[in-house]
Amino acid sequence: MKTIAGLISTFFGAGYFPIAPGTFASLETALIYGVAARWLPLLPYLLILAAVFLIGTAAADSTARILKQKDPRPIVIDEVVGQGIALFYAPPGWEWIAGGFFLFRVFDVFKPWPIRLLERLPGGWGIMADDVLAGVFSALVLQGIRWIL
Repeated sequence: MKTIAGLISTFFGAGYFPIAPGTFASLETALIYGVAARWLPLLPYLLILAAVFLIGTAAADSTARILKQKDPRPIVIDEVVGQGIALFYAPPGWEWIAGGFFLFRVFDVFKPWPIRLLERLPGGWGIMADDVLAGVFSALVLQGIRWIL
């Protein structure tokens, strides 16, 4: 993609990874979180997530229209946002980051009710919303595990 929307929606080309591009983008996001993002104060972290969501929604919508597909495989900005939400307030430690990564991938791939319903939303909203809810479910489960332990 030679447009700014293409660069954003594919997370700077990660969406062209030949095997499981969504998982690859989620892994990249988890690594970025582990190295840098987890050190951000809560408010800047949430503002960055919100900005990536809003910009990503517009970029995903534009790219989907250009490619004439409802949810093209190279669009992975939705996984970036969803994974970022899944790791929201994750406890310190790579084991928690790995757990958040795993949980998000499970919720994103299997899309239990009501996650799958959100794919019906139009354009970029439908591309992004299901991953946002998968991220929320993942974060809740991760925090539940944290509370139990």
